[in-house]
Amino acid sequence: MQTIIRVEKLAKTFNQHQALHAVDLNIHHGEMVALLGPSGSGKSTLLRHLSGLITGDKSVGSHIELLGRTVQREGRLARDIRKSRAHTGYIFQQFNLVNRLSVLENVLIGALGSTPFWRTCFSYFTREQKQRALQALTRVGMVHFAHQRVSTLSGGQQQRVAIARALMQQAKVILADEPIASLDPESARIVMDTLRDINQKRRHYRGRHAASGGLRPALLRTHRRPAPGARLLRRLQPTV
Repeated sequence: MQTIIRVEKLAKTFNQHQALHAVDLNIHHGEMVALLGPSGSGKSTLLRHLSGLITGDKSVGSHIELLGRTVQREGRLARDIRKSRAHTGYIFQQFNLVNRLSVLENVLIGALGSTPFWRTCFSYFTREQKQRALQALTRVGMVHFAHQRVSTLSGGQQQRVAIARALMQQAKVILADEPIASLDPESARIVMDTLRDINQKRRHYRGRHAASGGLRPALLRTHRRPAPGARLLRRLQPTV
């Protein structure tokens, strides 16, 4: 089975407290994975490493690979990190949408990475890009809100717009940091159903959220008493 995310010997230290220690993880094509662990165990930290938002310690042998391309090695980002990021969608707990823009405009932001710089300066998007954005909104059930301001939407609706933005990016891997933590149960169910549907159709999804049907859990565990303000991660071991 094809491995699309590979993590080896990843470590991260914040202010002399080790947040991640010797993390090893393999995720295969088509899997939908939930990272589980107590608060402070390093779940968000690990996701930020996978997307290249932060770098790990300069540990000998540490390596992160995504879709066969190196993201970082021994604490240094790959020179072509933008190519990896172009294929990685990131869904935040707090949505990270632009409230003053419309739903459609927020989804079009997902195309910035593949849009020439001069067009981004003038917020000029092609007809084909706008059509793809509307298709993404249709997939998450939000196309009827396309011209409504994001600030008028509920939390669950905003999260679905964030998912549509990742689809607009044509991401091959989606990293979701607590995508349903701040939602009511019904909104959470809709968002999770949307993610499962995307996974079934595209067979690419990675996330961090409550484990339920169809998810493979991966547990963040510690091997000693937590240091003040941090937890020492012994290993990230998938449990089947």
